[in-house]
Amino acid sequence: MHVFIAGVMQGSRLDPEIDSQDYRVAIVEALKAHFPHTRVTDPWAMYPDSVGYDLERLQTTFIANTSLAAEADLLIAYLPHASMGTAIEMWTAYHNNAYIVAVTPMTHNWVVRITADEVLPDLESLLAHIVSGKLAENIAARNGQRQA
Repeated sequence: MHVFIAGVMQGSRLDPEIDSQDYRVAIVEALKAHFPHTRVTDPWAMYPDSVGYDLERLQTTFIANTSLAAEADLLIAYLPHASMGTAIEMWTAYHNNAYIVAVTPMTHNWVVRITADEVLPDLESLLAHIVSGKLAENIAARNGQRQA
């Protein structure tokens, strides 16, 4: 299984800083512990200095990340607030039949409502969902429905 970790990096910031990316570490650790044969794509781990990229490198990196999101079987989108890049990754993954879990309080957001198979309110809920095996069950159930 290929999992893409999408989520807020800059969101709606007006400065050149990055929001905390600690959520990525927690998600990757939980996935590796409970889905040991999973390939995880974490754009932050791949491009930690991306906020300083010039326009050409930004475009190349954005296209590469969007392509990786399109290849994912599962996309986890961490959205405590809006992120335009994450919305595009979700949309791309949705069009390629990925299972999408949105971790967000934005339950009325159109992109979340249209693309997400599941919506969880916060990181703790996601981690519990992974540990309990419920995420694996839900993915299997959805995949079984598509094959039927």
